[in-house]
Amino acid sequence: MQNEPRHGLSGDIRQANTYYEDVHDCMGRFDFVMANPPFNVSGVDKEKLKDDPRFRLGLPTTDIANYLWIQVFYHALSPKGRAGFVMANSAADARGSELEIRKKLIQSGAVDVIVSVGPNFFYTVTLPATLWFFDRGKATVPPPKSPAAPMTANQDTVLFVDARHIYRQIDRAHREFTPEQVEFLANIVRLYRGKEPEFVRGSEKLLKEKFPKLRYADVAGLCKVATRKEIEAQGWSLNPGRNVGVAAGEEVSDADFREQFEELTEELETLNAEARELEERIAGNAAKILEA
Repeated sequence: MQNEPRHGLSGDIRQANTYYEDVHDCMGRFDFVMANPPFNVSGVDKEKLKDDPRFRLGLPTTDIANYLWIQVFYHALSPKGRAGFVMANSAADARGSELEIRKKLIQSGAVDVIVSVGPNFFYTVTLPATLWFFDRGKATVPPPKSPAAPMTANQDTVLFVDARHIYRQIDRAHREFTPEQVEFLANIVRLYRGKEPEFVRGSEKLLKEKFPKLRYADVAGLCKVATRKEIEAQGWSLNPGRNVGVAAGEEVSDADFREQFEELTEELETLNAEARELEERIAGNAAKILEA
C-alpha cells in the first residue's frame, strides 16, 4: 500500500510587540486571519504609531487598543482575504475616534458578519464578547451599473447574529457551544451568503425550526441583515442586540439584564476614559496659553 502524503501545520513564531513592530510584513499579505487579542489594553505609546500604515484609518484617542488590533487584522488581509477575531463588546458601540474608524471599516464594505456571544465562554474572562468577521473580497465586488440594479455578494450589508441564548452550560461558571450549535450558526452565515447548509454535526432540526425553507430570512431575536444605511441610522453601531431586536413574547431574564448591565458598565468605563483624556488635553492647552 502506497504511503499517503502527510500534511501538517507549520508556523513562524517571533517574539515582538505587535503594536510597534510588523515583523511578518503583514500589510495585504494574508488570505485568512484568526485571532483572539487581549481586550482593552492601555498604555500603548501612540506617538510610535503615527506613520505606521497599519493604522491609516486613524488612531483612537482613548487609551484602549481595541481599534489598533482591529486595524492590524483589517490591513493584514489580501484583496480577497477573510478575518475572524474575538473582540470586547464595547468596541461595537465605542464612540469618538473609535466610531470614526468603525465608520470607515463599514463604508469599506469589508465588515461581513458580527456575532454576539454570551458570558462565561472564556476561562479567564467572564464578560460576554463579540465575534467580528471581515471579508475584503466582498468589498472589491464592482458596484452595480444602475442604482436600480441589485447589489451582489452582500457588499452593502452586514449579517448580525445574536447567539447569547445559544450555549451548553458546562458548570455554574462555564459555557460552550456544542458542535451542533456551531454548525447551526455557521449555517446561518451560509444561507446569508447563498450557499447550501451543511448537516455533518446534526444541526438540520435546529436550522429548519428557524428557516423552514432553508433560505435566509431575518429572525427576530436571532439574526438580521442590515444595509449600510440602516447601520448608519443606528449610529454606526455593530452591536447585534441593537439590530436583531427581541423575539415576540420574549422577556428579559435576570441573566440577560445582568449581561446588559455589564455591557453598559464597560461602555461607561470607556466614556470615562475618554473624558479623562479630554480633561488632560484641555488642561494642557490651557497651561500653554497661560505660559504664552
